[in-house]
Amino acid sequence: MEKLISHQLVNYLEERGIEHIFGLCGHTNIAVLTALEESKIKFINVRHEQIAAHAADGYARVTKKAAVVLSHLGPGLTNAATGVANAALDSIPMVVIAGDVPTHYYGKHPHQEVNLHADASQYEIYRPFVKRAWRVDRPDLFPEILEKAFLLAESGNPGPVLVSVPMDIFSKKIDVSLFDRLHRQTKSLQKPSIDDETAKSIVQKLINAKNPVLYVGGGILLADAANELKELVDHLNIPVAHSLMGKGALPDDHDLTLGMTGFWGTKFINEKCRTADYILALGTRFAEADSSSWEPEYTFDFSQTKLLHIDIDPSEIGRNYPAEIGAVADLKQALKVLNRVAKQLIPEGVKNEALIKEIASYREEFKASNEEYIHDNSFPMQPQRILNEVREVLPKDAYITTDVGWNKNGVGQQFPIYEAGSILTPGGFATMGFGAPAALGAKVAQPDKVVVSLVGDGGFGQNPAVLATAAEENIPVVWIIMNNFAFGTIAGLQKAHFGTTLGTIFEKDGEVYSPDFASIAKAYGVEGIKIQSAEEFKPALQRAVASNKPVVIDVAMLNNPVPTSGHWNIMDIYSPDKKVHHVSV
Repeated sequence: MEKLISHQLVNYLEERGIEHIFGLCGHTNIAVLTALEESKIKFINVRHEQIAAHAADGYARVTKKAAVVLSHLGPGLTNAATGVANAALDSIPMVVIAGDVPTHYYGKHPHQEVNLHADASQYEIYRPFVKRAWRVDRPDLFPEILEKAFLLAESGNPGPVLVSVPMDIFSKKIDVSLFDRLHRQTKSLQKPSIDDETAKSIVQKLINAKNPVLYVGGGILLADAANELKELVDHLNIPVAHSLMGKGALPDDHDLTLGMTGFWGTKFINEKCRTADYILALGTRFAEADSSSWEPEYTFDFSQTKLLHIDIDPSEIGRNYPAEIGAVADLKQALKVLNRVAKQLIPEGVKNEALIKEIASYREEFKASNEEYIHDNSFPMQPQRILNEVREVLPKDAYITTDVGWNKNGVGQQFPIYEAGSILTPGGFATMGFGAPAALGAKVAQPDKVVVSLVGDGGFGQNPAVLATAAEENIPVVWIIMNNFAFGTIAGLQKAHFGTTLGTIFEKDGEVYSPDFASIAKAYGVEGIKIQSAEEFKPALQRAVASNKPVVIDVAMLNNPVPTSGHWNIMDIYSPDKKVHHVSV
């Protein structure tokens, strides 16, 4: 029996458990949209493909399964590219299904074909950042390619894949047996672990160490290994520092959580890592900002410290620092073995009350350093007060998305996260425009959770059309626009090092300028609130959360830099003879 590929594709996705597809229409994919009309899969319609990719990214981070993006060819696919690349650099599983030119027109330059260097070559655009890009040249190969795409996206180091499908193939019929035979194929692969001998070596080194530290990255969250991490920490009483992407892997109120390292880390946290004799690194690539540009006098000094490194991706082990032991494994599986071995080697566990008291004292000191800003009634508001009041209002299990700037760096440094995986932030690509649409995806994935997006005015301005989707689909996200009338972080850098702010602050006729985001929200059919004083913010947020509707809160914020004693080599590139970071603008 033969059926249209477009209908068999939708049936395949249903059987795979796909519940939502994010995308935008085009003449190359309407056969699939038509097949979706009678499907239980919900199509989340957007106004720009970058929104679709970022929303799918947020959805995948929450569900821990590959999200699906449906795109048109050419400009549709390139519009989505930034969002797909962001997912790739943060190891987020995603399957992008894109329409393409008809097979019988390859090279004739039909409408929107990419063919300057090779015929029908749009799929090559994605090659630098997806795990694999397929062009489907024969209809009978489509089922097999689709199965491979999902398996590859979700296995090993996860990431996006592209399946580029000529529009005529969507409308061809093939024998349903080609899809039916896929039922015999496993839908997930067994994940690698470590052997007992390796685990014993690692645990023994940690037990014997004088100042061990666990350093965790986003790989812990991708592997859903937060519980296993906590079990190891509680048994061995080893402090935990984390990268930006590892925030929340261990709750911020845990006695042994140090905090984020690197440029936006504090001197206390960086010193704990720099002076460690052993570091067990779990699921981290030691990124530049997290590692103070890899300069040994600031955060990590592996000429003195011994590194034990476990990651699912072998290319990350030894990339930036030499490892005494390197193990390729899924972190959930590896931590299960480490926990079992640790309890065999030292059944009573380890106690370190002095360290716990030291960390508690540091936290009190750090909190005190922010008190004057948290209680400052000035308007525009202090960013520290905004973050503090957001934390007070939200339940512990609320999902937070950030963009870039104060909302990302400040949250990483001083906003407590209590539930693993409840903060979604753009790490590897640091994409401005991620936070607002990622919140849509998170809320679609977890409709019963509170979802708040902390974004700057620059970031929200990238993709304001998220509001159309929120209104149409009634997706009750709260967007808090921390509005400093600028690309504030870059403005602070430029002013500090070059004495100008050209191109970084928003001005009209010599005065600071911002669109009225509250009015823009209302024009989209979404509630918009423009804060006029510091005292108004917290009650407005409480009402917005309670309303269970999409709401935009536009709050003016002072453009002060995120306080940091950390180091990033770009400062030396700008000003080799100075010791300056950012300044207020």
